[in-house]
Amino acid sequence: MRKSINNGSNSWQDDGNGAVVVLIHGFAENSQLWEEQAAALASHYRVIIPDLPGTAGVPLTTPLSIDSMAEYVYAILLAEDIKNITVIGHSMGGYVALAMAEKYPGLLKGLGLFHSTATADSEEKKEGRRKSIKMMQQYGADTFLRQTLPNMFSPVFKAGHPAVVEAYVKMGAACPLPTLIAYYEAMMVRPDRTAVLKSLPVPALFVIGKDDVAVPPEVVLPQITLPRISSIHIFEEVGHMGMWEVKEASEVILQQFIAFCQL
Repeated sequence: MRKSINNGSNSWQDDGNGAVVVLIHGFAENSQLWEEQAAALASHYRVIIPDLPGTAGVPLTTPLSIDSMAEYVYAILLAEDIKNITVIGHSMGGYVALAMAEKYPGLLKGLGLFHSTATADSEEKKEGRRKSIKMMQQYGADTFLRQTLPNMFSPVFKAGHPAVVEAYVKMGAACPLPTLIAYYEAMMVRPDRTAVLKSLPVPALFVIGKDDVAVPPEVVLPQITLPRISSIHIFEEVGHMGMWEVKEASEVILQQFIAFCQL
């Protein structure tokens, strides 16, 4: 069920009943990213999937930051009078989830980083984002997305599932250019939040793809021992898109983690 508040300024998908799970999408994505997982989870839990500012017809708020997106999600929870959640974010969505964990630690029953990291952008990563912004401004978003998004999948998956890769590119193409730029700018200035993992009072989930070029394993692995309780899943021949590359396995992982967080 699609819901909204503030004249559509906050919009989300809301399905199922029970303990609340919030799934947050990343860069050049929208709530459809989690469609398969949401269908599986909604038979056991209440699943809320926000469309972040600038996507799926939601107005882009300025200035945009990771923290402002965390407040955007929190406003949805306030509107629904939700007191506890397990929050799981993909890539940039993980940065938003970490910001929520820092701001509202009492809200969380669990925190999941799906191909995401608590560290800030390195200078090399920032420079790469600046170059990508210039490319989008010069040649348009479509050219950039068609060059970049297929590489979010592992080489094996990309070769064997061209229709899935194309569907992901089309999702990205639905994201307006100003939103893509605003997301990159927000990610470039986000703070390091490894301290959030160290002090996390609830279980943490790490999903890692060995072929992930956006958030490589060597970036995430040093973080898995920081939380008091961690669940770690490392997939062979999976890139940055585990929820699409290994759909069934990712559904099982999420169900098990969410169930554990309710204990």
